[in-house]
Amino acid sequence: MSGVVPAVAQSMAPPGATACSGCHGPAAPSAAVPPLHGRPSGDIVAAMQDFRTGQRPATVMDRIARGFTDEEARAIASWLSQQR
Repeated sequence: MSGVVPAVAQSMAPPGATACSGCHGPAAPSAAVPPLHGRPSGDIVAAMQDFRTGQRPATVMDRIARGFTDEEARAIASWLSQQR
């Protein structure tokens, strides 16, 4: 049974992911703070990296992004991309 992850575990949000929906909840794609559910994980990871390095302008995301390791950001992005 190695390598098999129960369905419940697959659907559980990684630490930090549920906090994202406070600002990035379901809304129109043209909203000032875009929704993240269903977005490609690579796009989310790239944005987090850009916020972290200051290459993308931010009000608070630069500080939030610095709070996550690369591995945590990838886990959050992967989970968000699977949400609909």
